[in-house]
Amino acid sequence: MNYDTMLSRLAARCSTTEMCTADIRRKLEDTDLTADERNRLLRRLTDEGYVDDKRYAHAYVRDKFRFSGWGRIKITQGLRAKQLPEALIADALDEIDVNDYQRSLRDLLAKGRRTVSGRTAYEANGKLIRFALSRGYELPAIMKELKAAGYNADDLD
Repeated sequence: MNYDTMLSRLAARCSTTEMCTADIRRKLEDTDLTADERNRLLRRLTDEGYVDDKRYAHAYVRDKFRFSGWGRIKITQGLRAKQLPEALIADALDEIDVNDYQRSLRDLLAKGRRTVSGRTAYEANGKLIRFALSRGYELPAIMKELKAAGYNADDLD
């Protein structure tokens, strides 16, 4: 596939789906283009606004928080896997409203409470905490929400 064909295909794809620099590089690895052509193509897509890592990071954070219910840790890991700079990740994570984050965690814990069971309250709370951790929420925030919800502190420690 030649340079012009690849440029038009990637431009069409980027106009419908947010893609980051790492996504484009991955797509270009399997082509017959030279390294110089790949770099030129990526630079052109970036210059023309098809690829923007900052825009991608903000869209990723919004989507994973709102639609997937992920916490900051899991979102951060996903963005690091895309090889985005830490400053860009931190900037995008600042978009999450603190009250929305707490509400999301509270809702997740309430949902988990209905499905998690254990022989003792301690065991059930351990499962609930691991459930929230697997969704990318921070342990201090989880403990704070559980204690605020009135769970016995002895069953949490």
